[in-house]
Amino acid sequence: MKALLINGSPHEKGCTYTALHELSGTLEKEGIETEILHIGNKEIRGCIACRRCHSAGGGCVFNDIVNQVAPKLAEADAFVIGSPVYYASPAGGAIAFMDRLFFSTMGIDKTMKVGAAVVSCRRGGNTTTFDVLNKYFTISGMPIASSQYWNMVHGSSPEEVLADKEGLQTMRTLGRNMAFLMKSIQLGKEKLGLPEKEPGIFTNFHH
Repeated sequence: MKALLINGSPHEKGCTYTALHELSGTLEKEGIETEILHIGNKEIRGCIACRRCHSAGGGCVFNDIVNQVAPKLAEADAFVIGSPVYYASPAGGAIAFMDRLFFSTMGIDKTMKVGAAVVSCRRGGNTTTFDVLNKYFTISGMPIASSQYWNMVHGSSPEEVLADKEGLQTMRTLGRNMAFLMKSIQLGKEKLGLPEKEPGIFTNFHH
């Protein structure tokens, strides 16, 4: 089983990476293969709602890191997005990446892939950032893995994050909970299969 971890921070080995690294180590101990991808330093345009990804055989019209990650998302059993807090919201690159990745991969069935958001902050804006990131999972049939506290660490440097003992413990607990959920879902798929899906209904309200 595999978990794909996305570092949405511009800093490759900063606070967000420190949290994801702690999480990754726990997942590996639980027998889950992990990959940490750094996308926060890439030039990632926002979605322009051209819908070419839905009509041109798949893939985003902007052929960048998003299209490279899409097949990895398809193969993964779990997906983690990590981001620092920028003005009480995720970093802009992380938002652009998530908007385009999830919109352009609507043809990839994400049902019962485990999702988790990890947030790093100096002081505040953490819960609002956490809420924004979880929205991508709850619209995609992806169960969210939780921990003993909201999935966040505090610090303005990796050294300060390493001193946030509760935050690191939160990452380890998240890892164990993710692994349990992933393994349980795998057993459920084998015994029960995935839930039945109805054809999508899209309702627009016009006067």
